[in-house]
Amino acid sequence: MFQVDLNCDLGESFGAYRIGFDDEILNFVTSANIACGFHAGDPLTMRKTVRLALEKSVAIGAHPGLPDLAGFGRRNMDISPEEIYDIVIYQIGALYGFVKAEGGTMQHVKPHGALYNMAAKSPQISGAIAKAVYNVDPQLILFGLSGSELVKAGESIGLRTANEVFADRTYQQDGTLTSRRQSDALITDCKKAAEQVIRIVKEGKVLTRQKTEITIQADTVCIHGDSPHALVFARQIQELLATSGVKIRPVKNG
Repeated sequence: MFQVDLNCDLGESFGAYRIGFDDEILNFVTSANIACGFHAGDPLTMRKTVRLALEKSVAIGAHPGLPDLAGFGRRNMDISPEEIYDIVIYQIGALYGFVKAEGGTMQHVKPHGALYNMAAKSPQISGAIAKAVYNVDPQLILFGLSGSELVKAGESIGLRTANEVFADRTYQQDGTLTSRRQSDALITDCKKAAEQVIRIVKEGKVLTRQKTEITIQADTVCIHGDSPHALVFARQIQELLATSGVKIRPVKNG
């Protein structure tokens, strides 16, 4: 049987600002990537999101990003591997405290936004992230773009890794995601998103924007929690995966 994890970026509200549909989406996913306060989130939001995930038996991961609240962590920064190592440890530790206090355990770490995309291409940045995760807890699973430098760095240092694919993003022929600056970066049609996911999971193939097919591995599928279509996407993708013979389960159970 085919099987895959379904994850979503959550806990991205901040102060008076509300983002996403965390409570509802947790009914359809098996892993939650919870913002740790640098690109989004705050202590109250972190605690509430951790508690919700535990109540719904959803596996919890830290979602560290660049220190860029105004840009939602989606703007590249000139930042050294040393600083990346420090901010990743800092953010994992912050979320770990809430998970521990609520009686849970942390499953994984998934970088956010620009940090994620930078790590997908840079051996230095990906190495710093992998080292930070390993030094905090070598049992944590590192999520990274399928086939990326981040996955390679995690495997090299001895971490268990999860190759991640995206339901609502388009791909370039080198396996990277289409930049959000381009008009064709996002897939807004739920049916097309689900079809892309099912093909990736079952055939290991995805059609790029250059109309070429590339090989891609799916251990976990991401749905963006800040998307206006996130709740609909989560529900429909879960249903279509199930009816297509794909079992949805957390990475830790794979």
